[in-house]
Amino acid sequence: MDIENLKYPIGKFNNDKTYSFAEIMDAKAVLAAFPEQLNNLCKDLSDSQLDTPYRPGGWTARQVVHHIADSHIHMYTRVKFAMTEENPTIKGYDEEIWANLPDSKLAVHSSLLLIEGIHTRLVALLDTMTEVDFKRTFFHGGYNREYVLNKVIPLYGWHSSHHYEHIKIAAGL
Repeated sequence: MDIENLKYPIGKFNNDKTYSFAEIMDAKAVLAAFPEQLNNLCKDLSDSQLDTPYRPGGWTARQVVHHIADSHIHMYTRVKFAMTEENPTIKGYDEEIWANLPDSKLAVHSSLLLIEGIHTRLVALLDTMTEVDFKRTFFHGGYNREYVLNKVIPLYGWHSSHHYEHIKIAAGL
């Protein structure tokens, strides 16, 4: 498999697309199912599999699991800020530095629990949102651009599937 396919095993996210309400609901379904799928994937992985990078110069499967927890916690809080404030400015974070902090070497169980809890709460929130709510925005100070929730939810559905495939590649599955 070439490096581009290793980086983007399900392809790149289409940020130029306008996502329909049905597609947002499909992404919500991905987010709802993801914790169980991820738990099932990770439960029998050895430390050797978890400590294998999915591509040369890439993160290990363990780092990817911890990254998913970090990233999805941020996404959840960004959705909540967007739902409670007018176009709030949110702070970015350096994913590479976070992925190399000591807690990213822990067993994955703690992050799997975080992902389960965050997704449970996120899906409960998304279940209450209307099409108008999905037009709410936040401003990402790190990327210096505005994000609309009707793209953020599909992005994180993609993000879940994207990193799930990375873990499978690293584990040799």
